[in-house]
Amino acid sequence: MSHHEAIQFLQGLKPFGVRPGLERIRRLVELAGHPERGLRFLHVAGTNGKGSTCAFLESIYREAGYRTGLFTSPHLVRFGERIQLNRCLLADEALTGLVCEVRSLLGRCPDWEESPTFFEVVTLMALIHFARAGCDLVIWETGLGGRLDATNVVMPLATLITSIGLDHEAWLGSTLGGIAREKAGIFKPGVPAFSAVTDPEPRSVIEEVARGVGAPLRVLEAGDPEPALLAGLELPLPGAHQRRNAALALAAVEALRPVIPVSGEAIRRGLAEARWAGRLQIVQRGRARVVIDGAHNEEGVVALCAALRTAFPGERPAFLMGILRDKSAERILTHLLPACRGRGVVVPVQSDRSMDPADLAQRCRDVDPRIEIQTAPNVAAGLGLLAEEPLVLITGSLYLVGEGLEALGLADSETAGQGGRSLNETHFPLSPPGPRS
Repeated sequence: MSHHEAIQFLQGLKPFGVRPGLERIRRLVELAGHPERGLRFLHVAGTNGKGSTCAFLESIYREAGYRTGLFTSPHLVRFGERIQLNRCLLADEALTGLVCEVRSLLGRCPDWEESPTFFEVVTLMALIHFARAGCDLVIWETGLGGRLDATNVVMPLATLITSIGLDHEAWLGSTLGGIAREKAGIFKPGVPAFSAVTDPEPRSVIEEVARGVGAPLRVLEAGDPEPALLAGLELPLPGAHQRRNAALALAAVEALRPVIPVSGEAIRRGLAEARWAGRLQIVQRGRARVVIDGAHNEEGVVALCAALRTAFPGERPAFLMGILRDKSAERILTHLLPACRGRGVVVPVQSDRSMDPADLAQRCRDVDPRIEIQTAPNVAAGLGLLAEEPLVLITGSLYLVGEGLEALGLADSETAGQGGRSLNETHFPLSPPGPRS
């Protein structure tokens, strides 16, 4: 199989979209000889903050000398971001080999009632890669939800829930309690669980699920003082929400010290050196500053606006935004527009699910009739329209972050070798499924 053929195979899984359930992934790992059974996992779920929390965890354990695997989604620019070994992206050659291996496994078992999805195949690829590499620990992020997510095929050392907010309601439910129940579906009997969720409705559901399965649960209270190993430490990921993500990661690390020893020095160094692109990332562009943040739902935008006020006191940015049409634009705009200076450019997201920029521009005017709004065909053109602005915010979608990084010269624009951002589109169908079981 050539590398081009490997990418074509992954892209060919696009029509299968999202189909929650564990039957197919269980069959896949069985076909592969259960690569997950020789690995240790920290399983992370939540509406927002999953990636950043994973980045903190991975950095701590790598600084402590452990061989780490990191599995996250979606990718910003290159597919290899999803499967990292000691923060090294999966190389093209390794990707091709894994696809070839998985395709061969599927060929040995042609009687699938439902074909495996893109995400299920990628999950298996990650398990095979990490097992073969002899990872000491895998930081394992859920894709969508938790209970029926393909990543829930593993038995972790600990589980973490970062936050609960309204997002992906068509798949996870329209209430915070319902979404919390899906996320808490990663809890396992006797496996310690950690949560940073303090809102009463989702918190009570998380506690109920933990009791039901017999998972010892620790909840980080809103008024808790910062842990000693975090206090006074400047984090590379700015914002109060990132300090809370770091505290959640630290709670799990400290609880697991008898199983996975880590020194205090490695913890502080790992927290201080953690990196995660597109989360309040500040880029100097001539005299201007550009802030890139992947906030794409109401909870994420609220956290972003609070962080902007702290990072840029007395300043309000112009914005460059694109949103997917399955997101609640009104909830996002209600919080975002007052935090910006009244001028913005809207662009399409490079996705089949992109909201039309003209529609998004009108929604901006509906929320704030005084706003000065323009449309542009892409991020690079949008940045050109805002060239005289001293502070610009790029936000609205994680998919937009990758395009922004490329436009600012911070990522290799030659992404065809790994399918680029187009492979993200294999994660979702164009319309939501029927009623959830």
